[in-house]
Amino acid sequence: MPLGVVFRPQFPPEQLRAVARAADEAGLEQLWLWEDCFGESAISAAAAALAWTERVPVSIGLLPVPLRNVALTAMEIATLARLFPGRVEVGIGHGVQAWMGQVGARAASPLTLLGEHLAALRALLSGERVTTEGRYVKLDGVRLDWPPERPPPLLAGATGPRTLDLVATLADGTILTGGTSPEGVRAASERLGAARAAAGLPGPHPVIAYLMTATGPGAAERIAAEVAEWKLDPAGDVAVAGDAKAIAAAVHRMNEAGASTVVLQPTPDEPDLEGFVRFVAEEVQPLVSGS
Repeated sequence: MPLGVVFRPQFPPEQLRAVARAADEAGLEQLWLWEDCFGESAISAAAAALAWTERVPVSIGLLPVPLRNVALTAMEIATLARLFPGRVEVGIGHGVQAWMGQVGARAASPLTLLGEHLAALRALLSGERVTTEGRYVKLDGVRLDWPPERPPPLLAGATGPRTLDLVATLADGTILTGGTSPEGVRAASERLGAARAAAGLPGPHPVIAYLMTATGPGAAERIAAEVAEWKLDPAGDVAVAGDAKAIAAAVHRMNEAGASTVVLQPTPDEPDLEGFVRFVAEEVQPLVSGS
């Protein structure tokens, strides 16, 4: 089971270089990026992180589609995939509606927009010439000049049942929102599996879950503050503070609930982010993988 760490947009962009290099050197399995409004651009951050490193895969979870024309999304993903083949995966989602409203991009039907965007984006990344006249996505004979030789995995964010049903059939994997408990992971995984079975789709559907994590001095206090800030149930097993064994045990609980990938989410006041990344790669990762 892959284990990742997310570089949150609450951290200053100029810190990314050192963190990405630490992840690369320490052997971290995945480095994740968010695009929270109005923090940092995930595409530009991903390009920089990939250029600064040699091996660590970089995943974006996720790009809010109301902010982008699907052709632009496809161009950006295709460029990254051709520059750094095999090291990129991207997730998209309908975005936080309050933020979308702030920029005048709030859709009347976020679910319709996400479905149209997913379908068109997959076709464009596959090198197809696309003409479509949807409610939101409108393309007239659009084809990428430089589609990726192998389209990267296309993930999608989902929380509610209708969105889970949609992305189960259109995406290569589902990203659950931060703060999802093992119980919530299990319910989402079962819903995704049922939707795929109903559509006659074989094989497993990857589920990515975030886990609020802290270690070292003051870890318990920092996690308690983060859980309170997110207005989550402190008894819901949505966060972990402790040593490598405690964190690995929490990751295993997520995995047993259905998460195929767990991304550790440091607190926004993490005092040593490079050290946290090395700790995860060198101490937690071996316990999770059993090596």
